[in-house]
Amino acid sequence: MSFINNLAAMVLAAGGGNGGLLDVNPGLIFWTVITFILLLLILKKLAWKPILTSLSEREQFIEESLKKAETAKADAEKMMQDNKAAIDAADDKAREIIDSAKKEAEALRVKNEEKVKLETQAMIDAAKAEIERKNQEAFVKLKEQVAEIAVDAAEKIVRSSLDKGKQIELVNQYIDDLSKN
Repeated sequence: MSFINNLAAMVLAAGGGNGGLLDVNPGLIFWTVITFILLLLILKKLAWKPILTSLSEREQFIEESLKKAETAKADAEKMMQDNKAAIDAADDKAREIIDSAKKEAEALRVKNEEKVKLETQAMIDAAKAEIERKNQEAFVKLKEQVAEIAVDAAEKIVRSSLDKGKQIELVNQYIDDLSKN
C-alpha cells in the first residue's frame, strides 16, 4: 500500500495541480502508463489465471451440457421411433386379429350353412323315405283290400267251382302281374 501512496504523491507533485483536462502533461502520461502496466502485471499474476480457469470450466460445462442435450435428444428420438414401431406392430396385430376373426366367422357361417343344408337334406330324405314307406304300406293294404274285394266278388260269381284260398292266390298273382307292368 505504501508503494501506491508514494506513486500517487509523485503523480500529484509532477502535475503541479494547475493543468486543465485538455492540457498535455508528460509526467502524468508516463506515470499513467506505468500504473497501467503495473495493474496489468498484478491482474495477470492474481486474477488472469482464475478468470481463464473459470472460463475454461464454464466452456467445458456448456460443451458437456450440449452433449447431454444431444444425447437426450437422440434418446428421445429413438424412443419415439420405438414407440411408433410398437404402435405400428400393435396396429398390425390388431388387423391380423380382426382378419382372423372375420375368416373364422365366415368359416363358421359356411359350416353352419352346410350343416343346415345337410340336416335339411337329411330331413327331406327321411320324409321321402317315410312317404315311400307309407305309400308301400298303403299299396300293400290297397292290394289286400282289392284282393279281398275281388275274391269276394269272384266268390259270389264262381262259388262252386273254386275254393276261397285258390281265389285269393289267383287274385294276388294277377295284382302282382299288374304291379310289375
